[in-house]
Amino acid sequence: MEILIVDGYNVINAWPDLVAVKDNLEYARDKLVDILMEYGAYKGFKTVIVFDAHLAAGKDQIYGMAGNVEVVFTKEGETADSSIEKMVYYLVRGGERVYVVTSDAAEQMMVIGAGACRLSARELKAEVAAVKKEIQDNMAGKLLPQKRYEIGNRLDHELVRRLDAIRRGGKA
Repeated sequence: MEILIVDGYNVINAWPDLVAVKDNLEYARDKLVDILMEYGAYKGFKTVIVFDAHLAAGKDQIYGMAGNVEVVFTKEGETADSSIEKMVYYLVRGGERVYVVTSDAAEQMMVIGAGACRLSARELKAEVAAVKKEIQDNMAGKLLPQKRYEIGNRLDHELVRRLDAIRRGGKA
């Protein structure tokens, strides 16, 4: 399984729709989790979102699961970057394919150097939008079949003509 590690506050501060609700940080975090839960489920990722504990008063190294998403608050005094670096190091060494989402240039260089792939917050936003559109298109196709499934569509044209003649009272 591929693993997507996300620097939570980095993404919240980069996406306009999350910046707009950033005054309520708990709501912004929950909204990001919801978005990435759908994205990760569709793409088949295990997703880990890392938040700095200093912005979450009273939380100390808390882990939580929501669907396919694991939410991590760093220890007091530890940054999301250092927590992500440790995760990447161990996961890549363990043979996992890891993607890290951050727009921090120094963090991106470290991620690439450790053998993981990197995505900027903006690239992830575009990916999420593409997946959302693909899901909507797929759902529209399932709910509104393009072809009607009448018996006449499955039978030979000549047989349909003969059956229609019989139905109207004539000879086949």
